[in-house]
Amino acid sequence: MAAVESQARAGRGPGAEVPSLEGIPLLGSLLDLKSDSLGTYLRAQAQHGDVVRITAGPPGLRAELYCVFSAEGAQQVLASQSANFRKDNTFYQELRESFGNGLLTSQDEDYLRQRRLVQPLFTKRRVDGYAGAVAEETQATLTAWEQAPGGIVDVSDEMMELALRAVARILFGTDVDATVDVVDRCFPVITEYVLRRGYSPANVPRNWPTPGNRRAAAAMDELYAVCDRIIAERRTAGTGTGSGTGTGSGAGEDLLSLLSAAGSTQDGEFDAAELRDQVLIFLLAGHETTATSLAFSLHLLGRHPEHQARAREEVLRVLGDRTPEAADLERLPYLTQVLKEAMRLYPAAPVIGRSAVDATEIGGHAVPAGSNVILAPWVTHRNPRYWPDPERFDPDRFTPEGEAERPRYAWFPFGGGPRACIGQHFSMLESVIALAMLLRAYEFEAVDTEVPVSAGITLRTHGPTRCRIRSTAA
Repeated sequence: MAAVESQARAGRGPGAEVPSLEGIPLLGSLLDLKSDSLGTYLRAQAQHGDVVRITAGPPGLRAELYCVFSAEGAQQVLASQSANFRKDNTFYQELRESFGNGLLTSQDEDYLRQRRLVQPLFTKRRVDGYAGAVAEETQATLTAWEQAPGGIVDVSDEMMELALRAVARILFGTDVDATVDVVDRCFPVITEYVLRRGYSPANVPRNWPTPGNRRAAAAMDELYAVCDRIIAERRTAGTGTGSGTGTGSGAGEDLLSLLSAAGSTQDGEFDAAELRDQVLIFLLAGHETTATSLAFSLHLLGRHPEHQARAREEVLRVLGDRTPEAADLERLPYLTQVLKEAMRLYPAAPVIGRSAVDATEIGGHAVPAGSNVILAPWVTHRNPRYWPDPERFDPDRFTPEGEAERPRYAWFPFGGGPRACIGQHFSMLESVIALAMLLRAYEFEAVDTEVPVSAGITLRTHGPTRCRIRSTAA
């Protein structure tokens, strides 16, 4: 006991020393992380196990990353000891300064208040009401594909557009086109800026007039302006007058109108700046994640025609010619398994960062107070302890029996614990409806069989993700 107390006083929890990934003199693993962070994390786990220390950067600016790759470790960080692991690292601060202090980035009482105000808007019944809007946006995509040059589409680009239009429509009602144009133009500039600053050992102040700062500031000003304009219009019109989200939208109100009306005696209501923060976070997290899941589901099915045929048979048997609705999620189990397996191999959030408040022990290893702790769904989702032949695409891993045999956090594309993604039911609803309609209308054959990816704010593709499409009606 005395030894344990001595370690805790020294800022290091009980347990064995964490093994280190070998790097190069002076820079450690900095260059490896910059060129291929996901591959570096995989190599660290293969060489040293489920808790590994990676150092990166020159002396004086060196970062130490305590990487946790086990399901049990992920559960500890995200759930059972979540209070000890905070969003206090540089990356989250940069994200907060660019996209606001919304649900994804806020902490402590700010987060709890926001969650209480927003949670009633994400009940299953409320979210199910958006099924009609998703179906209408998917049908618009199918119509556009009738003119696809050479019968080839880039599913990454197409699903990004579909998911963005769906979430913008649900947020803003009829104010979709202007919003989509601004997001398409501004998001890439801002996200690159966040990534560059978030992973740099040192940054100049944001208010210095460097070219990078000025480009990012202009993009943020334009993005903020369109959100502020729409918010002001909603508040001038009053609540309960949202322009609707299309067929099956339930209450007939867009999400912004509902956010504007949200309030309680305990928590008050959102002011205009807080509303903008929530909108920006919903735009960021609500379209890139779903787009990634849809794109790689189509890409993987395009490489595995036997699974594609099985999924299509289920869709045709369950839906026939009718438009899918929310209740169909439970009627399309194999299609849901396809999506889950795609999210296993290509998790939209491949890396999750936290900062340890107090010294602790993870997987029998000592993690010091103040440590940067890295969870990597990209690695845990490929851990052979949970996933035999982990690189193989096999939707049958996600039968109810298969899921019951694995630890809860062997698969966590939506995070977990008290800060699990509030929109995960919406993401699954949108993905199942869209994928069902796409597979009913077209057969997919992957043109680009290998798609390089990297970890950004979400999983990023490098190069095209093209599929050849053939109408099933032909």
